[in-house]
Amino acid sequence: MTATIDVPRELAALERMTAGGLREKYRQLFGQVSRSGNRQWLLRRCAWRVQALVEGDLSDRARRRAEELARDVDLRLRPPVGANMPPRVDAPDAQSVRRRFPRDLDARLPMPGTRLKRPYKGHVYEVEVLDKGFLYEGEVYQSLSAIAHTITGSHWNGFLFFGLNDPRKESA
Repeated sequence: MTATIDVPRELAALERMTAGGLREKYRQLFGQVSRSGNRQWLLRRCAWRVQALVEGDLSDRARRRAEELARDVDLRLRPPVGANMPPRVDAPDAQSVRRRFPRDLDARLPMPGTRLKRPYKGHVYEVEVLDKGFLYEGEVYQSLSAIAHTITGSHWNGFLFFGLNDPRKESA
């Protein structure tokens, strides 16, 4: 394609195409078959490509910077096992606690030391997550379900009772 293309007219033509027509246009513009059949996605990709061919793509400097930023992004949610993390200096008590956490923890559970609170029938019940088990009223329980049973007198899923199954709620 050359710079003599009327971009608004080309974009209007893309808007009128069916998903099959957009797949063919995608093949012409990108030199490969699209794995997607989603019309909206194909429309956006083709429109972007037409504009990039006419007006120019990212500069080499911008492309290098984007690749650099993508490499620097740390996507970890937890530090690597055995990582020696410095203490946070902005924490009120900036003392470092160094211990290893067991790898076999249930992913639904918060970190050991977290306190789970659950209001139930006018009373707020509090449970502390331990390395192995849960502390409730001075007694260590092996499961949240056992604590929920103790509190309610009936069988409950402990994760559900303490709100750990609902992705819309934050962990306590």
